[in-house]
Amino acid sequence: DHVAQLLLRDNFRNRHTIERAYLSEVESAHHEVLIACAYFLPGHHLRAALRAAARRGVRVRLLLQGRIEYRVQHYAQRSLYADLLASGIEIHEYRPSYLHAKVAVIDSNWATVGSSNIDPYSLLLAREANVVVFDTHFAEQLKAVLDRAITEQSEHIRPADYARRGLIAKGIDAVAYLMVRFATVVLARGRGY
Repeated sequence: DHVAQLLLRDNFRNRHTIERAYLSEVESAHHEVLIACAYFLPGHHLRAALRAAARRGVRVRLLLQGRIEYRVQHYAQRSLYADLLASGIEIHEYRPSYLHAKVAVIDSNWATVGSSNIDPYSLLLAREANVVVFDTHFAEQLKAVLDRAITEQSEHIRPADYARRGLIAKGIDAVAYLMVRFATVVLARGRGY
C-alpha cells in the first residue's frame, strides 16, 4: 500500500536525479530533515538548502561516519562541519562500526533508502539507485531506527568543541577537501561534465 519511486543515477539521462530529489525535499521541508550516510560532501546547492532549512526553523540532523574508513573522504567531510554547525545543523558521528546507511527522512512522510551517499562520487560518477517511499508509517519507523542510533551509538559534535580543534587538524581537513575537489574535477571532466 506504499507509494514509492525508484531514482536512478547514471551518466546519461539520470545524472542528477537523486541529488534533485534531495534538494527538492530539503527546500520544502517544514519540520525535520534527518540524513544518515557514510560520505557526506554535498555540493553547494544542497549545502545552501540545508542551511536555509535550519535558518527557517527546520531541525536538520546528520548522522555521519565516525570511524575512519577512507581518510581523505573522512577529513574532507569534516572540513564542512564548522559551516554546517554555525547554521544550526546537528551533526552526530556513528561510532560502533563503519556506517553504511544511505537513508533520509524528511517531515516524517518522505523517506529514501538506497546506494547513494551524498558525495561527489555517488552524485557525479557512480551508478546509484535509491527508492523514495511516500508513507508516514515507513518514514516514522526509519526515523525511530535513526533516532536510536543517534542517541545510543553516536557522538554529538558540538560547535564549541569543534571550534577548539587545533590548526593542524583544521589544516588536514582543508587539504583533504581540496584533494577531493581536485579529484572530482579531474574525474568528472573525463566523463564529459
